[in-house]
Amino acid sequence: MEEEFGDSLEIEWRSFLLRPRPTEKRDLETFARYTQSWLRPAAEPDAPPFRVWESSEGPPSHSVPPHLVAKAAASLGAESFRVIHDRLMRAYFGENRDITATATLRAIWREAGLPESEFERSEAPALLEETLGQHREAVAQGVTGVPASGVAGSGVYIVGAHSAELYRHWIRRLQSGVLTSPRSG
Repeated sequence: MEEEFGDSLEIEWRSFLLRPRPTEKRDLETFARYTQSWLRPAAEPDAPPFRVWESSEGPPSHSVPPHLVAKAAASLGAESFRVIHDRLMRAYFGENRDITATATLRAIWREAGLPESEFERSEAPALLEETLGQHREAVAQGVTGVPASGVAGSGVYIVGAHSAELYRHWIRRLQSGVLTSPRSG
């Protein structure tokens, strides 16, 4: 969408944690069955690579670690964030890797070509507070799942995986003024 809409669209990635706290060991077989629910959005023509969980790794225990790694990469610059974000998504959805395991996250960081010495940024207490703060804010605004896309200041969100065409339609309507923020229109 950024390439298609250029400077008229600004995307800000924020944290919403499906599992904000580590859970007891989740049942791998149950988790693998759950991932079958992702087949519908994965069948969209513009969907990224996906496969039902086949790995003996995991399942992921909570959402915080990959968010911290993504924010640490963002602190190195926008391109570092894009690369690590793409790599995390591919590792989880396409390769069935446990992206909550520190060793896996370090490997993904290296695979993304980011400086190994900078991985420690992901352990900064300020990043944890920022991540948890963004999560609390999303919950307060009524966000219930991921992905959730919204318009700054509007309080309006699209929750769930949808086709790229739905997002294009929504963006065009916003840009044309057909949809307005409840506060502005």
